[in-house]
Amino acid sequence: MEFRHFSDADYEAVCDFLIELNRTDRTHIHWNWARFEWMYEHPWFAKSAMDTIGLWIDGGRVVGAAIYDMYLGEAFTGVLPGYEKLFPDVLKYAYSALKDDSGLAIAICDTNTAEIEAAKKAGFAPVTETETIMEIDLETPLPVNLADGFRLYEPDPKEDFRAVQWTLWQGFDHGEDRAQFEQEEKPLPQLRKHYRRDLNLCAVCPNGEYAAFSGLWFSEKTDYAYVEPVCTIPKHRRKGLARALLFEALNRARALGAKKAYVISDMPFYESLGFAKSFHYTFYRKG
Repeated sequence: MEFRHFSDADYEAVCDFLIELNRTDRTHIHWNWARFEWMYEHPWFAKSAMDTIGLWIDGGRVVGAAIYDMYLGEAFTGVLPGYEKLFPDVLKYAYSALKDDSGLAIAICDTNTAEIEAAKKAGFAPVTETETIMEIDLETPLPVNLADGFRLYEPDPKEDFRAVQWTLWQGFDHGEDRAQFEQEEKPLPQLRKHYRRDLNLCAVCPNGEYAAFSGLWFSEKTDYAYVEPVCTIPKHRRKGLARALLFEALNRARALGAKKAYVISDMPFYESLGFAKSFHYTFYRKG
């Protein structure tokens, strides 16, 4: 068994680890390869701390990992089936290397009694913060009804980056002040390694403005898709745009082999689309 700190060269190995971790037991689906990829190239991701990520290697593959979530203070910890005895060491390392001034929080599925017991033994205690995963079966195609006057568009991750960012800025209610956006949001295009342009869609107005965005992630190594992010700018809400975009993307993922899709949310919006709550996570904190 080898321990080492993460480097860029380990990126694909970590994705493969997360895929294997969620292959049969989905109690870690809140941390899947797609969420890792979304975070890894996010402008807010604290890359300066990247070498604090810990990996446990056996036979050349990652079998355990301690990864901070966006920045230090919250972390994911997990081990592959058959390596459960390693989990206390992963927890111990996570607390020593990934905590911030207030300590460390980790989210554990409420049904994962073994990890809950290990966390409590390591000094972690449950707090009020929680996380919910919703899922939808993709057994049959979903109805796509795009409002009149709008068209679907697959934005280029480089050429259309600023237009998408502006859509997300408005869609997540940061306001409609373009000057403020230009001043505060100046990241470079984030060219994610497994980005699929055919699954990331915009609804475009007749005047060319982006009105809504839906992001979806899928790997042929899995049988599920992951939703991140979905939004509509305020003046174009209640037209069914986000629904149409997401349903179109889910139909495309279904054609590629996805049997389910997951989203980290408990919003009524997703429930109205047919998503149902499937996993609930409680955060455990050690100060």
